[in-house]
Amino acid sequence: MDRWRIGLPDWNRYERPLEAPYVKGKWWDPYNQSVLKGDYPIFGQNIFMNLSAISDTLFEVRRLPTASGVSAKDPSSADVFGGGDQKFLNQNFIVSLELFKGDTAFKPRDLELRATGVFNIDFLNVQENGVVNVDVQDGVSRTDTFFSLQELFLEYHLGDLTPNYDFVSSRFGIQNFVSDFRGFIFSDSALGARFFGNLGSNRQQFNAAYFRTFEKDTNSGLNRLFEMRDQNIAIANYFYQDFLVPGYTVQASVHYLHDGGDPHTDKNGFVVRPAVVGTPQTHTIDAVYLGFTGDGHIGPLNVNHAFYQVLGRDSFNPISGRNQELNAQMAALELSMDFDWIRPKFTFFWASGDDKPLDSRSRGFDSILDNPNFAGGGFSFWVRQGIPLTTTSLELKGRNSLLPALRSSKIEGQPNYVNPGIFLFGLGADFDVTPKTKVLFEANYLRFHHTEPLSLLLFQERVREDVGWDLSLGVRWRPLLTDNIIVNLGGAAFIGGDGFKDIYQSQQFVFGPNGLEKQSSQKTQTLYSAFLSVTLTF
Repeated sequence: MDRWRIGLPDWNRYERPLEAPYVKGKWWDPYNQSVLKGDYPIFGQNIFMNLSAISDTLFEVRRLPTASGVSAKDPSSADVFGGGDQKFLNQNFIVSLELFKGDTAFKPRDLELRATGVFNIDFLNVQENGVVNVDVQDGVSRTDTFFSLQELFLEYHLGDLTPNYDFVSSRFGIQNFVSDFRGFIFSDSALGARFFGNLGSNRQQFNAAYFRTFEKDTNSGLNRLFEMRDQNIAIANYFYQDFLVPGYTVQASVHYLHDGGDPHTDKNGFVVRPAVVGTPQTHTIDAVYLGFTGDGHIGPLNVNHAFYQVLGRDSFNPISGRNQELNAQMAALELSMDFDWIRPKFTFFWASGDDKPLDSRSRGFDSILDNPNFAGGGFSFWVRQGIPLTTTSLELKGRNSLLPALRSSKIEGQPNYVNPGIFLFGLGADFDVTPKTKVLFEANYLRFHHTEPLSLLLFQERVREDVGWDLSLGVRWRPLLTDNIIVNLGGAAFIGGDGFKDIYQSQQFVFGPNGLEKQSSQKTQTLYSAFLSVTLTF
């Protein structure tokens, strides 16, 4: 018996079980005192354990532009476009174990060791050959499994700075890190060293981190632990709470990226480094991102904003066919206000595009590895879906991204700063229908900033700027009023504009009065995605 296990008295004030102020915990009960949840020490008086288990299930149906190619499954398919309907099932089983030392009710942990393993099963069914694998003989379906450690780090408390427990700590190993409020520039789990802490009675926080990234598993997105990538990332940021007014926090940050561009073929047999476009050639990127962001409220107005400037050098861009000096920008703004159970909001996003893709200056903005919670986030078609640029080996944009970066792969390719950029204007609202149920609506209008890189890639005289409308609706249900059970149901439609139709149209050559002539026929359909996700957490 120790001071942690003295126990509480048996007392039922009203002789009804739900009115008992002291409830005896059970080892399997996460809501009351449990040795598995760090409420009792497992060794001595200050060594604790926290065990978490998560089942994350996603089922998704979607329609994406899909090339039929020369080995089209349907003999009647067009030369360029085939069936775009897809079914996707993804299951993650996640187990996380924390061992930590210290009484953490009033001060940071002295020591922590954490390991998080993820076992993934994914299934994809499409309508065209050459999508699930470069070998068309693999057909139109794929089932894959993969296991990885997404966290394996040691955290050590270096010391306290003030009597108010302002501190400095360190983490070494595989760890997750999101570099700003909304995940615009870097959001990943990577091998690295991080020093972090706070000042001013926790009104100021800081991070200084270095990461060396792993290659990613193509289908699950998890780390391939025994395959390091020639990519080095250094990040420093500083947060200041209650800046000028209470409730408003600002952040200044610097990101440095060195991407050596070592050659790489993904798990499905597609070459992603260097990108197979223009003049494929191994190249090195050195880029610096300077950022200023903010999040919080100014009076009744909720504000989130970001601005980034990227500078640096790309030793050889395959689209332009020459070395590049980087000079690109990104800006984002979200304004909202609460009216009882309704929160209407306005969103704006801009990433600069390159209007002169053949010169030696890259003006198109791209991130390191983004995962933005913005403009509808995972409920939005444009953010959620990866859209292939069907007549090339590139993506118009990657999955879980806002940027039309023209990469070969978001998670395995290199950043590309010769791209069209984007404008996004959005109106939406969140409705807290009940304490358990939230409904989210978002309508976004998108335009390319400069379409010259697309015209160059597609050999088209003109691609118009109008991308289209993205309409999304989502429901989030938490039946226990906690995060132990979360059900998300979402649907989105993307109505392509003139510029989108210019990109995704069928082309054929026929003999006319002037010889061989190119004819185009509109082949675009309304794209959609719908998903159901269930997350169970212990």
